[in-house]
Amino acid sequence: MPARSARADVRLSPLEVEVMEVFWDHGSQSVREALDRLPAKRRPAFTTVQTIVRRLEEKGALRRAKKVGNALVFEPAVARRAAYARIVGNFLRMFGGRARPLVAHLAETGRLGLEDLKAAEDILKGRPS
Repeated sequence: MPARSARADVRLSPLEVEVMEVFWDHGSQSVREALDRLPAKRRPAFTTVQTIVRRLEEKGALRRAKKVGNALVFEPAVARRAAYARIVGNFLRMFGGRARPLVAHLAETGRLGLEDLKAAEDILKGRPS
């Protein structure tokens, strides 16, 4: 079942976004599978991921897909694009809604490259990148 974007109002913490990335990238999975896909260097404890998954379910970002043995399998209930739209929108409000200071900073620090600018140009011109 594809993720729906009806829950664009879901607020996610940085760790919740990191866990959601695993679900968006790999689809339906158990807490253990999600844990194993998190970066080993910063991997939290199983119980921490379990708590985050439970919170994400309560917020409507994840939903139970099925049960396999004793393990619950979860799937995204909110689309990545909708979640990012909220995060970026909230962030831009700190700049008075202006993107220019953010874009300038990204360019100055080398985090915004020519490929990024080309993709943005394509979006602005209405072409898929």
